[in-house]
Amino acid sequence: MRESATGAARSPGPRAGARVAVLAEARWSGAQDGAAPGVAGFVHSGFAPTVVAVAERCLRRRYRAAPVPTDVRTAVVLVSASGDRASAEQVRATVDAGGRVGPLFFFQSVPNSVAGHLAARWGLRGPVVCLSPTGDPRADGIAEADLLLYDGDADEVLLILIEQAPDASTEAVAVLLGGGARP
Repeated sequence: MRESATGAARSPGPRAGARVAVLAEARWSGAQDGAAPGVAGFVHSGFAPTVVAVAERCLRRRYRAAPVPTDVRTAVVLVSASGDRASAEQVRATVDAGGRVGPLFFFQSVPNSVAGHLAARWGLRGPVVCLSPTGDPRADGIAEADLLLYDGDADEVLLILIEQAPDASTEAVAVLLGGGARP
């Protein structure tokens, strides 16, 4: 049992013991899809635009258009070992050169900012969790999604896996997961 926000114990939600099912899945490959369209409020890096592009591609496969129905609580789990590498390198180079770092870099340096942007854009009403995996990124993300579903914190979980390699295109996968009772 987990504690609620008020400290009271609560029992696992209705999905306890249910098998997690894939409701929709999408991929984004910079090599095949090119650069993701820009996102207002995010600069210099393809990290946030790729997160939004792959997530929207996945959500459209399930819901066609925003917003997600109001009776569905959809959590967001963003998994990335490297985070927004391009922004971090830009900030590092600017600081090393004695320059002034623009305020948007502070905003976008936290992965929760793009996850929150996505949640607002699609009306997602569940928790937002960002993970830096210690093992297999997909397995770590699915374990977190399973916990959110099991505890009743969400009806569905949008799992987003993204990495920016220094010498390769940005790759991302989004998987919408839910209890086995959903189609």
